[in-house]
Amino acid sequence: MTKNQKSTTAVILAAGLGKRMKSERPKVLHEVAGQSMLAAVVAEVRAVGVGRIILVLGPEFPKAAIPSEVETVVQHNRQGTGDALRQAIPLLAGHPGAVVVLAGDVPLIRPSTIARLIEPLERDGLAIAVAGFTTDQPQGYGRLVLDDQNRLERIVEQKDATEAEQAIGLCNAGAYGFAAEYLPAWLQRLQPNNAQGEYYLTDCIKLARQDGLAVGVAHCAEAEMLGVNNRLDLARVEALAQQRLREAAMLAGVTLRQPETVTLSFDTEFAEDVIVEPFVVFGRGVRLARGVHIRSFSHLEGAVVAEGAIIGPYARLRPGTRIGAAAHVGNFVELKNSDLGAGAKANHLSYIGDTTVGEGANIGAGTITCNYDGFDKYRTEIGAGAFIGSNSSLVAPLRVGAGAIIGAGSVITAAVDADALAVTRAGLTLRPGWAARFREGKKGSMKKK
Repeated sequence: MTKNQKSTTAVILAAGLGKRMKSERPKVLHEVAGQSMLAAVVAEVRAVGVGRIILVLGPEFPKAAIPSEVETVVQHNRQGTGDALRQAIPLLAGHPGAVVVLAGDVPLIRPSTIARLIEPLERDGLAIAVAGFTTDQPQGYGRLVLDDQNRLERIVEQKDATEAEQAIGLCNAGAYGFAAEYLPAWLQRLQPNNAQGEYYLTDCIKLARQDGLAVGVAHCAEAEMLGVNNRLDLARVEALAQQRLREAAMLAGVTLRQPETVTLSFDTEFAEDVIVEPFVVFGRGVRLARGVHIRSFSHLEGAVVAEGAIIGPYARLRPGTRIGAAAHVGNFVELKNSDLGAGAKANHLSYIGDTTVGEGANIGAGTITCNYDGFDKYRTEIGAGAFIGSNSSLVAPLRVGAGAIIGAGSVITAAVDADALAVTRAGLTLRPGWAARFREGKKGSMKKK
């Protein structure tokens, strides 16, 4: 972090209605890789180390969705980007450093790009730095018009551009760095002299040039500056975010057998030598230790998996689940808010909720913990080395002692002592020939009909 960055204020414009999203949710709250676009931009800004973050929001923006430790202002009339930044003028009064302005719907922007908007203001004496990229498909973007000395002269919006200007491939990425001492005056001088009747923030470049000040371009990659206007855009950005996360995981020592089939979250944590088979989904809050093996078609969220554990195929780990070292979770097993001890196994067709399973215990196929009575949740405690027979129901609250054995098909409603056997099956009844007589009777009744 440089001194310049620490004294910088970041203003994130997030007041747009996003009508093309066709959603009641504010556009910037739609998620990419498990977090809202706004949260992603805020996280990248914090990674740069700026001193303050100001959000410009719409009046309907839900307070509960505002990130912590930010300042906010409201844009009521939505008369363009220049009007949005005007709302922050009272908070910028007397601000000595740079002001970096970003859009809240550009979640792939990298901290390095944000830093490039800040550094030349001090290093090169620029009044404004504009993020720009070159593309052979500039339609929809504002164009960066350079003068004969290759300096930025003005930005022309697509709808206001001449035919010659529309042919320019250098495009406005929608992110800016401003020298704070000039910005309030420029914002007050903006006029809505354009096809939309809005106050364009980009007109500050023209004002800076009129004042004899230098304006530069901070070049960046087109992919990281993609904005989101509709669900198609959201899907494209999600695909790029997933590609970035997968590449980072593999470079960090993770094997993804078919990377394009694995869905990651922004906060998925891997240690080295993790193996992930095809068609696995990671929700938020998953941490995998060294040597974990996740088999195909598993879904993990809010779970911590210790070294050498094997999960899946077709397993589901829900929030609050902790899997011990070398434990096994098999096909069609679901765990929620539970601890599976080191070396323990739940290999087939089981539900384990609000449960602690001791080291080395075995959960038989078809076992369920009955943790909910329609009003409250209750816990089950299964001791180390216990053996739960197949198709058992454990009715919580319940404690099964270490080394205990539960006979297959039992419904257990009371505590079981350590090393005890608990069986609740009814006695076997045999009636020789009954099945044959039953079938004959059915055939006879069918003939009468």
